[in-house]
Amino acid sequence: MESNWAVEHLQTIRTLMERSAVYRRALAPIMLFAGFTGVFAAAIGLALHLDSPRAFGGFWLGTALVAVAGALLIARRQALRDHESFWSPPTRRVTQALLPPLTAGMCLGFVFVFVELANVVVLTFIWLLFYGCALHAAGFFMPRGVKLFGWIYIGLACGSLFFLGMVRPEVELNAHWLMGFFFGVLHLAYGAYLYLTEKGKNAA
Repeated sequence: MESNWAVEHLQTIRTLMERSAVYRRALAPIMLFAGFTGVFAAAIGLALHLDSPRAFGGFWLGTALVAVAGALLIARRQALRDHESFWSPPTRRVTQALLPPLTAGMCLGFVFVFVELANVVVLTFIWLLFYGCALHAAGFFMPRGVKLFGWIYIGLACGSLFFLGMVRPEVELNAHWLMGFFFGVLHLAYGAYLYLTEKGKNAA
């Protein structure tokens, strides 16, 4: 039984290494979709003045569900196109790495929605921290850049909290702008980087 588990584990690691380039190609459209979703959602939130904790939290939790559903559909289409199993052992590993921090962030978001805690900017940075941790955890089974991308979120969230909490507490920020930048613009930038560098490799 134990030897079978070890063989399966080694096979999963080998498959992950072999499919690193495939996962990198699949990441580009996923990141671009998430980026456009984030920017579009931020524009809607600003236009409709969804500034109360309940409205803000509910709106962005719904946006997150749309982004996750879209990412799953894109990944499934990629798997079908490459004639591969969608729910493969490597996919399960990545999902297991993502779930704990994303679930924790979602639960805190629900608390903010129903309790209506005062500062939605704080919720934004909490989501950034958990999302960065999720990316970093998934990065152990995906291309190396995903871990770095996770650290960017963690570093920016910690640095912003420190700056706003201890250096310039009087600064007031709009949480929709923050969400649009971190979950929209950064995803677009990373997706564009993946797309352009992959295109350059194919041309070479």
